[in-house]
Amino acid sequence: MATVRICICGDEQVGKSSLLTSLVKDNFVTTPLQPVLPPITLPPSLGTPENVTTTIVDTASVPQERENLKKEVRKCNVILLVYSDHYSYERVALFWMPYFRSLGVNVPVVLCANKSDLAPVGSSTAQVVEEEMLPVMAEFKEIDSCIRTSAMEHHNINEVFFLCQKAVTHPIAPIYDSKEGNMKPAAVEALKRVFWLSDKDQDGVLNDNELHEFQRRCFDKDLSEEELANIKRTIQRWSPDTGDEIDQGIDVEGFLLLNKMFAEKGRHETVWIILRKHQYADSLSLKDTFLHPRFDVPAFASAELAPAGYRFFVDLFLLHDKDNDGGLSDSELATLFAPTPGIPFSWMESDFPSCTVRNEAGYITLQGWLAQWSMTTFEEPKTTLEYLAYLGFESPDAKNTTAALKVTKPRKRRNRPGNKVERSVFHCYVLGAPNSGKSALLNAFLNRPFDATYHPTIKPQTAVNSVELQGGKQCYLILSELGELEPAILENQVKLDACDLICYTYDSSDPDSFTHVRELRERYPALNSLPSVYAALKADRDRAVQRTEVQPDAYCEGLKMPKPLHVSVRWRSIGDFFVGLAECATQPSLAFPKTEEEDGVDWNMAAMGVGAAVVAVAAGVVIWKKAVASP
Repeated sequence: MATVRICICGDEQVGKSSLLTSLVKDNFVTTPLQPVLPPITLPPSLGTPENVTTTIVDTASVPQERENLKKEVRKCNVILLVYSDHYSYERVALFWMPYFRSLGVNVPVVLCANKSDLAPVGSSTAQVVEEEMLPVMAEFKEIDSCIRTSAMEHHNINEVFFLCQKAVTHPIAPIYDSKEGNMKPAAVEALKRVFWLSDKDQDGVLNDNELHEFQRRCFDKDLSEEELANIKRTIQRWSPDTGDEIDQGIDVEGFLLLNKMFAEKGRHETVWIILRKHQYADSLSLKDTFLHPRFDVPAFASAELAPAGYRFFVDLFLLHDKDNDGGLSDSELATLFAPTPGIPFSWMESDFPSCTVRNEAGYITLQGWLAQWSMTTFEEPKTTLEYLAYLGFESPDAKNTTAALKVTKPRKRRNRPGNKVERSVFHCYVLGAPNSGKSALLNAFLNRPFDATYHPTIKPQTAVNSVELQGGKQCYLILSELGELEPAILENQVKLDACDLICYTYDSSDPDSFTHVRELRERYPALNSLPSVYAALKADRDRAVQRTEVQPDAYCEGLKMPKPLHVSVRWRSIGDFFVGLAECATQPSLAFPKTEEEDGVDWNMAAMGVGAAVVAVAAGVVIWKKAVASP
């Protein structure tokens, strides 16, 4: 809010101009005033709420000035409606409020009973409020607040204009329903999120330490023990059911009750201070700049979680794993995502939590939790930033949520020998004929038991898990089976640019399976520009001769690439295969198709370090089978 524009309205002779001159001169002006005073502007340096510039406009109610009145009412963002006697009071409900509505304006109105110095003897403020102001406030929800003033006695002059400023900078309408006497739903949800973020140990109550921290964060000052005791006594008085439990701390109901009391007593600026300290806008939604800070990812680069981001998600997991079983149950996940719109939509599309590592009870583990966020950051960094904001990430240097992410170095010329990709999250498309074993491969990647029943993949499937590379470095590998969207994805160059590796699979026991791989590469020439690995799945079965002109081994040799790796999801060595995929993603030059002109390098030997463990185990199994079968 950059400017507050106050329009002073009311009948003639109610003291509108006197209020304005009394504010400017700081005393009552006895000399005659001109009918309408020129607008005045109060700079932010005068201690206005939120340090805004305030413009105050005087108006006349005579018919010949009606057009100017209409223009000023439509330009302002708060109306100061003044009356001074019974006649002008009656006109508030009979003329002024209906008139404002007829203009189509929806701004707060501050009702001012001026000339209190002329009130009958014995007329108290409480009586005026009870008999005059409350009835009209109940009838017109636009009336934000009311006050008695006297320009002659300089009574409540500064206060009335402060109320006008506050009606704009700290409006009560969005947070409190005066007719129903309750906080509005949007305000309740926002305050519940504030409570959740302030409850650092997630035990359901704000203990004394958390309340002290809350006070320092919102109001930049400490809360004395006496003030804390008064707050607790007030909650007990308003909510007798609380009992002695309040000694342990304030629960969410008590927290909401406390803010409701602030709103009812005209201290709604306190509620707004709390909300704005937690990045809420006037619409009671989180600020867009807070949810979506600028974060650019250059072409061929990617976004990953920085150490601060990983620490945040680790702490979040451990905090909500209340039963310490190593997994987040449905109820624990619901509590964790309580201050957010819910589980991210992209997670639901990828069939979360089936797409990552779970324990025996089916609950996501810490390993799976970090893998899931690594994948989300890789694919949709803006989603991660949004949820970091919802979940209360705070960077050590007080910057925005981008401190939890980092941008990797762009990868270029992936076919250059010896070139390593400096990133820790990789995306691999798993391609192959139907029933070649792709889904079983994804399940094995997540340590799921083998299921012999064939289920055709219609919807794209994803699996993400961590992989430990040679030397102990850990990375995250995303395996995607494309399902019926395979043609659309393989024709999309943007999707291919985001892919780090292609894993061509075929069923080594099905003579017609490898044909699909050859046809894919012929149909989509762009695949030739991507690193690739060939895998002969179901190697635990008898090997079949493929019904194709060139057998898989010879086909790969023709490309000067390693021969297909024979693997089976039933073998314990399957984990080494995933390590091999990750190694190829980090050193893509080892997994590129080579032309006839590129010679001088034995690519089978070069890639042997990548797949040595897999090949050795596979060969050992084959030799053992032959030895057993021999007489």
